[in-house]
Amino acid sequence: MAPSLNPIERSFELAAAACDDLTPSVYRRLFREHPETQAMFRTEGSEPVKGSMLQLTIEAILDFAGERCGHFRLIESEVFSHDAYGTPRELFVAFFAVIADSLREILGEQWTAEIDAAWHKLLGDIEAIVLQQKHLVDERP
Repeated sequence: MAPSLNPIERSFELAAAACDDLTPSVYRRLFREHPETQAMFRTEGSEPVKGSMLQLTIEAILDFAGERCGHFRLIESEVFSHDAYGTPRELFVAFFAVIADSLREILGEQWTAEIDAAWHKLLGDIEAIVLQQKHLVDERP
């Protein structure tokens, strides 16, 4: 199979070749950079939840960065469900940056300027969606 031309997809492909499971790396970084998030997960039995959450997030990222067939809408809906959990919007957005930073660390020299630029744009676009959702809520009568 030929490598993807989409830099976001390519970053995940390269990471998959270098790492069996992103989950431990992503959550170690999340808990290190945002220690308050650790209390949001149960001590026992949360590993499948973390893996599932990361998988859904990656599917949404890939769709958002690609064809936008619908999975990216998960980002919009999850903003509201995470509001209900008490997750600050900034922290919701930060999770996407944690994923990017984890990929950058795993890829090392394979993290190119093209991949970096694509991730910067993607993170800005995701932040804009989250802010847009906030404005929609704020404008409700």
